[in-house]
Amino acid sequence: MYSQLREKSPVYRNDNDDFWALSRHADVVAALKDSDRFSSKNGLRIEPAFWGPDAEKFFSFVAMDPPKHTRMRGLVSRAFTRKRVQELQPRLREIARDCLRPALDGGSFDLMTDFAARFPTDVVSELVGVPEADRDKVRELGMAIMYRDEAGGDEGGGDLPPEALQAIGALVGYYTDLTIERARKREDDLLSGLLDAAEGDDRLTPEEIVGVLILLVGAGIETTMLLLGNAWHAAWRHPDERAKAFAGRVDDWIEETLRWDPPSQALARTTTEPVGLHGVTIPADARVLLLVGSANHDPDVFDDPSRYDLDRDTGESLAFGNGRHHCLGANLGRLEARIALTELTTAIADYDIDMDRARRVRSSNDRGFASLPTQVTPR
Repeated sequence: MYSQLREKSPVYRNDNDDFWALSRHADVVAALKDSDRFSSKNGLRIEPAFWGPDAEKFFSFVAMDPPKHTRMRGLVSRAFTRKRVQELQPRLREIARDCLRPALDGGSFDLMTDFAARFPTDVVSELVGVPEADRDKVRELGMAIMYRDEAGGDEGGGDLPPEALQAIGALVGYYTDLTIERARKREDDLLSGLLDAAEGDDRLTPEEIVGVLILLVGAGIETTMLLLGNAWHAAWRHPDERAKAFAGRVDDWIEETLRWDPPSQALARTTTEPVGLHGVTIPADARVLLLVGSANHDPDVFDDPSRYDLDRDTGESLAFGNGRHHCLGANLGRLEARIALTELTTAIADYDIDMDRARRVRSSNDRGFASLPTQVTPR
């Protein structure tokens, strides 16, 4: 379908769901960089729960335009530093091993439910500073928000189920209480860093801080969970590339997976004025999907794009966005994936996936797996 859109309808109109879509790499890049005409003010996803003027409740500064976006991203970046992320590496390895050890005890496990969902959830709790005693609760709430699979009905994944909305409310309440507690007593964690972040006299409000923590559920947990599953599945489908990955080329494995099968397939924008492109005029105040998944398979940019190839140059991949909204957490996401896949390949010599029992997530925007039953050959 993506190839047909790129070739025949690069500016596509969907009347049923009221959106436009751009599918060519050059057009997606241009729109990502043009925040004056392609606004983020209504959010990044068009599902009813996420779209509209209140989108920043879910997406924080990612659903803002300048000057609000500039202020928020600047303050958050003072706390969410590369140094803070890199210092977590030893602890992240411990978390990965703790998650993996029970999963591998029986010779078979479900990569998604037994490892890929738990690991990034515990990583974000470690980063934020969630007390050990609360982490099971936070993990359960995070799973309730993220985990929508094919078996659950509503195949299109058009909106969040009631239990997910309830979990978001509970997580907002928990993070609000934790922020109040940390305001009284700082720790060496991201939450304390967000409380201390300042530009002159300007600081983040408690509500803004909680919004950033909620953003981490999707950006820091769900994306990594889906990336791990997509990498595991892609390597299983391509034995020659799996051999390269298991021989130590984990970074190339991650980058080619992000290009070939990115967890987030599209980013939404709102036009602020009429935009003419390829002889078509998109009206002002229109919903536009920037199809990252299609752009990453554009043959004008990637040679033989349908081939999964760890040797290719992935420098033009748009998996983490581009322009002003390039993902601030890209370093964390890559580090999480690198540690998780390294620990997996250290413990496992080879594996097989039971695709008859595998299940995909149910989402109009995300692509990945809810279940990947795996039989392993240990080292």
